[in-house]
Amino acid sequence: MTIKRGTIQDEKIYSKELGEDIELFIYLPANFSPLYKYSLLIAQDGKDYFQLGRIPRIADELLASEEIEPLIIVGVPYANVQDRRRKYHPDGEQQAAYIRFLAHELVPFLDEKYPIHPVGSGRALAGDSLAATVSLMAALRYPHTFGKVIMHSPYVDDKVLAAVREAEEYKQISLYHVIGQGETKVKMTNGEIADFLTPNRKLRELCKEKGFDSFYDEFDGIHTWKYWQPDLKRALLHMFE
Repeated sequence: MTIKRGTIQDEKIYSKELGEDIELFIYLPANFSPLYKYSLLIAQDGKDYFQLGRIPRIADELLASEEIEPLIIVGVPYANVQDRRRKYHPDGEQQAAYIRFLAHELVPFLDEKYPIHPVGSGRALAGDSLAATVSLMAALRYPHTFGKVIMHSPYVDDKVLAAVREAEEYKQISLYHVIGQGETKVKMTNGEIADFLTPNRKLRELCKEKGFDSFYDEFDGIHTWKYWQPDLKRALLHMFE
């Protein structure tokens, strides 16, 4: 079967919340038509998902075989590791503003430009490590805007666990959550070594206690794209079948 490739467009949006221009990578399926409605996936660490994760190619294959629903994917890249920490980390000084940017600026911008399903269940967030963390926090803050979250090895601390514990409107959020069994000594961007596995298991138990609609799995691997990339197909199938 010859697989038609989708197109990737470069866009830019000015964020008042963040006071800067934000670059975007936008994947449109090969048979894109403004006459149809599409689900939306917004990936933090956007450049990594497009290049290291090769998510456009995976989407091309799944769309060609009609295994997932019509889907537009938007990658939001970070400028550098300091910028990433400011916007994604629970203690980052711009995390709250970045989450407001997603809900109040990016979604309306995309809704105006593309034929996207105007409901939370049609919008997903994705991320790896800190990018997964901010995706979860955004969905907890705006559960009617973002109904799905794909998390590859999220950074989990007491603030994240507290946000989940205190969440009240979350029954409509679906979580896809994977972590590597070897993620016990992860070198973070600040040079510190952290155990990711134990806090992720705590997050899993908390989500079970609260009754989240949640898929959880532990893969045999560590905190790198070598293991996240092969998992993307299952993630898309699970969320957009």
